[in-house]
Amino acid sequence: MQQKNNTTAIIIIASLFFIFGFVTWINGALIPFMKTINELTDAQSYLVASASYISFVVMALPASYILNKIGYKKGMSFGLIIMGIGALVFIPAAEARTYWFFLVGIFIQGVGMTILQTAANPYITILGPIESGAKRIAIMGIANKTAGALGSLIFGAILLSGIDETKEKLASATLEEKNVLLDTMADTVFMPYIIMAIVLFILGILIRKAPLPNVEADESEEIEVGKTAKTSIFQFPNLWLGVLALFVYVGAEVIAGDTIIAYGISLGFTGEEAKYFTTYTLLAMVATYALGVFLIPKYVKQKTALIASAILGIVFSFCILNTTGFISVLFVAGLGIANALVWPAIWPLTLDGLGKFTKTGSALLIMAISGGAIIPPLYGRIVDANKKELITNGLQEAEAMASASTNSYWILIPCYAIVLFFAIWGHKIKNWSK
Repeated sequence: MQQKNNTTAIIIIASLFFIFGFVTWINGALIPFMKTINELTDAQSYLVASASYISFVVMALPASYILNKIGYKKGMSFGLIIMGIGALVFIPAAEARTYWFFLVGIFIQGVGMTILQTAANPYITILGPIESGAKRIAIMGIANKTAGALGSLIFGAILLSGIDETKEKLASATLEEKNVLLDTMADTVFMPYIIMAIVLFILGILIRKAPLPNVEADESEEIEVGKTAKTSIFQFPNLWLGVLALFVYVGAEVIAGDTIIAYGISLGFTGEEAKYFTTYTLLAMVATYALGVFLIPKYVKQKTALIASAILGIVFSFCILNTTGFISVLFVAGLGIANALVWPAIWPLTLDGLGKFTKTGSALLIMAISGGAIIPPLYGRIVDANKKELITNGLQEAEAMASASTNSYWILIPCYAIVLFFAIWGHKIKNWSK
């Protein structure tokens, strides 16, 4: 009976991962949409992604406090309802065509996702033996990335339909005509976000009534002879090393997914050719997630999967540096294979033994998602610096850009090295004195 309950719970939680995968990945369509209707610069338009990341940093620890008070199940319900409120904010934002209003809606949705993630990730980790935690999270990864692909396609079709034609009309339109065109375009968010809000509210209510087992992390911790129970989150070095590993991993994952199109273009591929490159990375991740579900823990331990992923990441990074053309692009996409099982494996290895500090540990891991907002811009800065130096040394701009883009992928090597350290030694360090 317990096995049946757990299977039902896994299906329900997978649907939640599908939801926040869907909401997260539609940012790719929102950025050019926002840029057009609000007449933004490129830098301003990318605040769409920043608004989501900020919520993870700001709200992760408060989310932990909330979950300690109301539990995982109610926390997931609460997160869904907040996401629904964020979706509704898009309606008046579109009516006013005010960018900062949109960002508020995105931030509120991010707050809901933070609560949802802070609840769902540890819940699925402890919903069964810790040894198979990576397998369960891999299933969640399949749901998340599949939803991401669907969300990007659906919202891209809705929000970006006719955007090129609209831009052409805007170029020669009067002020009055321009306002009409932009207002009409802004109105396209009404229906999809109303539907999204309704679905989120319904799911938020249903999750309260769902047959989810009331699981909690083991409140006790293994205490070595002669040692006393830990009283602070700062007494768990394995947790902080896990947070660092997840921080650099998310940065590496975002680089693999978000730079590959620009990288392809820098190598001479057309935009039409390069626009599919991110899909290669996504497909590599989904395939590896599926493999992880089959192999972990029956054939492969989650620790072993993490070690293999980190080594593969280092090898592929060196291959990127030493190849060019489509082969080099394929190695960037191949990082999806290296990345897929890192998130599923880090969570159970980090949370193992935290006892009553599990929810706080989960919140810190969620905060580590901010690596996706910090490390990719560092890659961009390195590219700019390398390109400038190469042009100064006499290279043509196109050649300099290709070389700089390739050589700057060295930033991935220390990221995967940190993950490898955690996989081999870091997760075993239970006391700072060791």
